[in-house]
Amino acid sequence: MRLAILDHGHGIRTKAMFVLIRVFSGHPVVDAVKLALYRPSFYRAGGLTQEAMRGPSDWSVADRELMAAYISKMNETEFCVAAHTATSVLAYNDGAKVSATVADLETAPLGEPLRATLRMLGKLTRESNLDADDIRRVLAAGASEQQIKDALAVAFSFNVTDRLADVFDFAVDDPAAINAGAKYLLARGYR
Repeated sequence: MRLAILDHGHGIRTKAMFVLIRVFSGHPVVDAVKLALYRPSFYRAGGLTQEAMRGPSDWSVADRELMAAYISKMNETEFCVAAHTATSVLAYNDGAKVSATVADLETAPLGEPLRATLRMLGKLTRESNLDADDIRRVLAAGASEQQIKDALAVAFSFNVTDRLADVFDFAVDDPAAINAGAKYLLARGYR
């Protein structure tokens, strides 16, 4: 059920900012931004998500965006799949790699540390459970303990974000709006 607050619950200053964004970008403001600005103290994407996605890590920004897209696919959250697939494509500058990963992890052109990490994140997302053997497999594939921790931070952030996107019924905008949002995320992050 889509809540009217996403479309009508903002103050005058925020509504004016939405108009400016639409005028200058040529695209409507996406629902993720509308939610973040409706109750910033409740959904503060600039904190945890910014740290998980743009903080120091041995994973690249492209890798972490691919993790977000993959987790969102596991959750069947259409808006987040589209948004983070587009952001990952721009970050890698490799649409084929991202599309292949989202379509079939096992045949995608990835290094084993990333593939094993994505498997682990997929299991965590589907089953809400990991055990020591899951972690050992990722370590054996070449990921470090810190990379696992960083990937788990991405998983936490996007399992929450995906649920919010589903509860608030985020609209999947036209591809041009999704790409504009992806460019913004690469340039500014999640602040």
